[in-house]
Amino acid sequence: MGYTVSEKILAKVAGLKEARAGEIVKARVDLAMMPDLTTILAVNAMKAMGVERVWDSEKVVIILDHVAPASTPLAAEIHRDIREFAKEQGLKHLYDVDSGVCHQVLPEKGHVKPGKLVIGADSHTCTHGAFGAFATGVGSTDMGAIIATGKTWLRVPETIKVNVEGELSDFVAPKDVILHTAGQIGADGATYNALEFAGSTISDMSVSGRMTLCNMAIEMGGKAGIVEPDEKTFAFLERRTDGKFDPVHADEDAKYKSVLDVDASSLEPQIACPHKVDNVKQISEVAETKINQAFVGSCTNGRLEDLQIAASILKGRRVHRDVRLLVVPASKEVYLEALGTGIIRDLIEAGATFSNPSCGACFGGHIGLLAPEEVGITSSNRNFKGRQGSPEALVYLASPAVTAASAVTGKITDPRDLQ
Repeated sequence: MGYTVSEKILAKVAGLKEARAGEIVKARVDLAMMPDLTTILAVNAMKAMGVERVWDSEKVVIILDHVAPASTPLAAEIHRDIREFAKEQGLKHLYDVDSGVCHQVLPEKGHVKPGKLVIGADSHTCTHGAFGAFATGVGSTDMGAIIATGKTWLRVPETIKVNVEGELSDFVAPKDVILHTAGQIGADGATYNALEFAGSTISDMSVSGRMTLCNMAIEMGGKAGIVEPDEKTFAFLERRTDGKFDPVHADEDAKYKSVLDVDASSLEPQIACPHKVDNVKQISEVAETKINQAFVGSCTNGRLEDLQIAASILKGRRVHRDVRLLVVPASKEVYLEALGTGIIRDLIEAGATFSNPSCGACFGGHIGLLAPEEVGITSSNRNFKGRQGSPEALVYLASPAVTAASAVTGKITDPRDLQ
């Protein structure tokens, strides 16, 4: 019997001929990433173990993105301490507050490759499975051990194959595919499983779209989300890396825990309703729900194609007078690309407020918070109570197209209705 992508990668990084789901392996980490909120905790854990220096100064990446720039004296102190630690350790890769969201910056800067083991001290590290890597998040104590030793223990996960076939309709996006998938599998239906996305729809999907899918694997309890690498993957990475890849593919007779078939051609825009990511409804079921704020951005949907679709809907229109539209590009690179195409001008003229690339508006940090009883629609990844401000606010998850259309009308709106 053959092997899944996860089984193959984890066997390789553990130096084994084979590894099966359920086995525990001691794996060699190819890359360790820490954002600002978790770095000092991980460093303290490393030093508590009696280790003073990271195992490899080129394989530890720190990105200041969650509270960026610092909004409180405490945040400023944390940033200062991180910068001093990076200098002390001779770290090659510290990305400061002008860079963007860690899960966008990491592949942009060439740190992710197919077949590698990427560990991050952030739950959405599973995003990098879009490049054919095994990528997963860990807690700060585990990360402390990783930056000390370069190794970690992992149980090889079972894999759920999500087979997506068919052509997406106009204004139906990868976000709708993953919201539908979350609704089918449930918020804990893939606990410690890998989600392997396959099928003609995935092959046709952009790298950005694949990142959206893998990003939200964690919202079903997933350990990792994975798309097998192909020419689109290599084209994205070739100009960012040395172009040497060791791609891993599943065997035809690989054993899966289960297979979920998704007919992409039948999907309409999906909405995850408060307060659970798997509380997914067709947009027709929640249309007319009034909103106070709309947010386009995050490591889920802050890439160029996301801003493009939002701008295409908003160009020549105005944001509703009762709505705040916040747009946050996922990285400086995305921001500059959007500037060059005129997207940002179109969005600002429509009434959008821009912020520098950061995670702040997604996790309820220092920008774009909701007041009690306010309603927000967002292209990000979580709608838990208090995720984006008051625990008495309501948050709906949607695609950038739905978010932009809703900003125009002041209520949850199918973008196809604005054509």
